[in-house]
Amino acid sequence: MNTPQVQTSSSVVPYWRLSGFYFFYFASLGALLPYWNPYLKTLGYSSFEIGFLMAIVMGTKIVAPNIWGWIADHTGKRMFIVRLASFLSVLCFAGVFIHSGFAWLVIVMITFSFFWNASLPQFEATTMSHLETDTHRYNVIRSWGSIGFIIAAVGLGWLVEWKDLSLVPFFILLLFLTIWLSSLVVPEYDNKPVHVEHESLKKVLMRKEVIALLLSCLLIQASHGAYYTFYSIYLEGYGYSNILIGQLWALGVIAEIILFVMMFHLMPRYGARRLFLLALLLTSVRWVLVSQWPDSLMWLVVAQLLHAASFGVVHAVAIHLIHLFFTGKHQGRGQALYSSMSFGVGGALGSFLSGVMWQSAGGEKVFLVSAVFAALSFLVAFWGVRESRIN
Repeated sequence: MNTPQVQTSSSVVPYWRLSGFYFFYFASLGALLPYWNPYLKTLGYSSFEIGFLMAIVMGTKIVAPNIWGWIADHTGKRMFIVRLASFLSVLCFAGVFIHSGFAWLVIVMITFSFFWNASLPQFEATTMSHLETDTHRYNVIRSWGSIGFIIAAVGLGWLVEWKDLSLVPFFILLLFLTIWLSSLVVPEYDNKPVHVEHESLKKVLMRKEVIALLLSCLLIQASHGAYYTFYSIYLEGYGYSNILIGQLWALGVIAEIILFVMMFHLMPRYGARRLFLLALLLTSVRWVLVSQWPDSLMWLVVAQLLHAASFGVVHAVAIHLIHLFFTGKHQGRGQALYSSMSFGVGGALGSFLSGVMWQSAGGEKVFLVSAVFAALSFLVAFWGVRESRIN
């Protein structure tokens, strides 16, 4: 049977190989986000320590993507960097089996996430390069990452319910290994020299629409900090089982997949700016629902369906606009800046603040703060995000 390919204007895209990397990369997130923090809780760590450790994972995205993005833009060897970073992240994460002390875990989380966070932005740039003018097909390829997340989140939920949370680090390490293996079969994009005048990176970064996009993405990811760090622990406190918690995580990503498939039609019809603004408003509604009705499965389901907006629409529009604003030799650093500012600065800020507030203020108030962050993101986007460059 022939391998399906996506035909672009001038080349054939390695559809399954690109999709495979996304599948395993986000499968690792499907294990890490729902279950790593509850696993740390079984080791006796406090809410502050758990929030601090998760903030490290997010915080390395501030530095790592930019360092590796600079190297990639100057060497043109993006997939070599993805392979190297993926391999080193496996070696570093294996350190969790050596010792479980807090100081040691801080070192492990810094080193593993420095490499793990380096690979995705460069892979995103590689995917967009392979797609050339058919960038609208990105959402179809990226949706395989969402499928991987669902399988891992639901599957590991069943496993830990059957046994216990001690399986979590083994499962995550296995998935990190599959990320590296899948990277080995993705070809390097053959960059053809094009003689085009490019703006300086500094000039691109000074544009109003770029500033607004990056700041808005920072704030919306800060609003996700409590969700990524404490959502599973929050639901455990209301008596939900690991199986049901895993299914709720998966439900959000199912909604995300449907959205990714629909974006091919939605973006040309409604425009990136309108979709972005609506998604930011719905994100604020989502955190209010989680805060006020955690004991209602119906409202939790509605809130998880809104993940299609809070992550799906936001990420799809952001990738589209970053690709539009950062052209040519700035592609790698554009993706790196998006990753570092949103998932890095924003994610670290949200995780750290939620860890500081969780014990004293409680989960309900922390998620209300998340809603405020989302509302601020909307105001910033309304002020400056546009679909075209503004001089």
